[in-house]
Amino acid sequence: MKTNVKAPKLVKRTHGGAIASNVGPEEQLRRSVMACMLWEDTFYESGETIAKRICNLIKQVDPQKVANMAIDARTNQKLRHVPLLIAREMARLDSHKGLVKDLLPEIIQRADELSEFLAIYWKDGKCPISAQVKKGLAKAFGNFNEYALAKYNRDGAVKLRDAMFLCHPKPADVGPAIIKHRTYKDGNAKSLLRHTDSLYHKLAEGTLKTPDTWEVELSAGADKCETFTRLMEQDKLGALAFLRNLRNMEQSGVAKELVVDYAKRVNLDRVLPFRFIAAYRAVPNWQNMIEEMMFRCLEKMPKLPGKTVLIVDSSGSMTQGKVSAKSDLSRLDAAGALAILVKEIAENPVIYATAGNDSSRRHATMQIPARRGFELSRLFSELQLRHQIGQGGIFLKQVMDHVYQEERTADRVIVITDEQDCQTPGSKLDPSQANAFGDSNYLINISCNENGIGYNKFVHISGWSEAIIDFIRAREYSFE
Repeated sequence: MKTNVKAPKLVKRTHGGAIASNVGPEEQLRRSVMACMLWEDTFYESGETIAKRICNLIKQVDPQKVANMAIDARTNQKLRHVPLLIAREMARLDSHKGLVKDLLPEIIQRADELSEFLAIYWKDGKCPISAQVKKGLAKAFGNFNEYALAKYNRDGAVKLRDAMFLCHPKPADVGPAIIKHRTYKDGNAKSLLRHTDSLYHKLAEGTLKTPDTWEVELSAGADKCETFTRLMEQDKLGALAFLRNLRNMEQSGVAKELVVDYAKRVNLDRVLPFRFIAAYRAVPNWQNMIEEMMFRCLEKMPKLPGKTVLIVDSSGSMTQGKVSAKSDLSRLDAAGALAILVKEIAENPVIYATAGNDSSRRHATMQIPARRGFELSRLFSELQLRHQIGQGGIFLKQVMDHVYQEERTADRVIVITDEQDCQTPGSKLDPSQANAFGDSNYLINISCNENGIGYNKFVHISGWSEAIIDFIRAREYSFE
C-alpha cells in the first residue's frame, strides 16, 4: 500500500455542519473571549472547553494584543471574569508576563475582582504569586476607596485582606504612625510600624465603615420598602441595582411615583441593552417606565447615517442558548436588545429575521414590521412560533441572496448571529460565498463557539454591548 501520499486538508465546520472560516489565533481568541461567561456551558460547548481554548490561544498571540483584548473585554464588553483569566495566563508566560503589572489595574474595576483574580490564579492549586502580579494588584488597590472596599469585603475563600497582605499596597492616606508589638506562634516577637488611620490598616483590622447598600440593609433584616425608599431619596441606588430590584420594590409597596422619578435621573452609563429586557420581564406592569429608561440610555448616541439592513439569526441555538447560567435570557434576547439599539440610532433601518428549517434544510427569512422598543424584541419570538422560523440554523449564503433581492443596496448590512450555519456538508452553498452587498458589511458574533463564518466578506465583531455601534461609527468615519 502506498504511504507517501498527501494528507487530506482538514476542513473546519460550524457545529451546524457548514464550512467555517479559517482564521488565525488572534481572531480565534477574540471570538472566544468577547461573549464568554467564564466556565459556563453554552448551547454547543462546555465552559471548560472554551476556557482551555482561550488559554491555549493566548500563547499564540502577540502579548500587547492579548492585553488590549482583555481591556476591551472588561471596559467595552463589560465582562468581569474572562479578562482575569487572560491576565492569569499571561503571568505564566515569559513572553507575556511583563505586561501584567499594568494590565491588572485596567481590568480590575470592582473591588471584589482583587480576590476573584487570586481565586482564578490558584484554581489549579495554590502557588506563589509572581512579582508582576504583586505589583499589578498593589496598583489595582489604588482604584478603590473605603466604600468600595467595604462593599465587597466578603467572607470568600480568598478575602480582600488576604490579597492586601500578599501584594502590600502603599496607602495614600497614611495618617499618624504607631508601633505595634506582635508575638507569633513560634514565640518570636516583632515590632511593627502601623498607620492606624490608613485605609489598608482598617481593612486589615476589620474596621472599615459599613457601606450603606441595599444588600447590607436587607441582610440585617431592614424593611424592604423603607430601605429602597431611603436609598432612592438619597441617590444611593445604582442603575443596575435599581433595575434588578424593581420586582422587590413593586412587591414591597414602594411608591411608584418615587420609582418613576428615580428612573428619570439614575445614571445609565454602564447598563447593557439586555438588562432592560430582563427588568421588563420581571416587572411587566412597569414596562413604560423601563422602556423610557432604555430610550434615554440611547437618545444621546449619534445616528448611523443612511440605510441600515439588520438581519437577526432566530435559529434554535439562539433561542435555547442562554447568555449566562443564571439568566433566563436567551442569545435571541441579546440579539433583540441589539436590534432595539440599531432601530433607535439608525436613520433608515430595515430589519429581517432569519433561520433554517430542520424538515426542509432550507432557510426562512421575513422582514420585521416597523416596531420599536420591547415590542420589536418580542416580535422575534412571536414570529418564530407563528411561522416556524428558528427551527434550524442561519444559512448565510441564502439569506444574503434573499435580502439582496429585496433591498438591492444598503449603506451597511449588520448580521447578528451565533454563526452556527447549518448548510448541509457537501453543498455548494458555502457561507464564504455570501453576497455582502452593503457598502459596509458587519457580522456580530454573540457566542464564543470555536468556529465561525463570514470572515472574508464581513467585518467580524464579537460581543453584544453597545460598544459595537461605536466601533461601526468610528470605522466608517475613518474611511470618509
